[in-house]
Amino acid sequence: MSEAPSPRQLFVTFLGIALSGFGGVLPFARRTLVERRGWIGADDFNETLALCQSLPGPNVVNLSIVVGARAAGWRGSVAAVTGLVAAPAVIVTALAMLYARFGGIAQTQGALAGLAAAAAGLVVATASRMAAPLLRRRWRLTAPFMLAAFAAVGVLQLPLPYVMAALAPASVALVWRRPG
Repeated sequence: MSEAPSPRQLFVTFLGIALSGFGGVLPFARRTLVERRGWIGADDFNETLALCQSLPGPNVVNLSIVVGARAAGWRGSVAAVTGLVAAPAVIVTALAMLYARFGGIAQTQGALAGLAAAAAGLVVATASRMAAPLLRRRWRLTAPFMLAAFAAVGVLQLPLPYVMAALAPASVALVWRRPG
């Protein structure tokens, strides 16, 4: 981690992250925290996100709390999460009022479909960036599980929770047995 940010820097940074995306700011959070600010390393980001995914609540909100706490204690957590949720709450309220008025218009529906496609592309790009370090280190261990998950969910259309319940313990056991 580079020099620890102040609560004010955390607030402003997470506010920028929140305003960069709509409904999915993980790509922006990773780029900002890892690549631009250097506050957290790529591997540490992946591990912290994995921890945050196991906690209740939105992943990026949990991530902001953890990053804020590591940098500046409870004040950092409060600053980071406030920066992340304050402006979007106001924006979503305003958008809800606009959608109530203009949501039935065809152009509005088309614009929303375009935004959904862009968001899906950002998720795929972020997933590939997050997977790159893991794949470089453990390609032979991870590739079979990635392919099995893709085949089960994407091709066979099996429910994701069942696929995860089957593959997660097997992958953890394999890595536990063969570290490095």
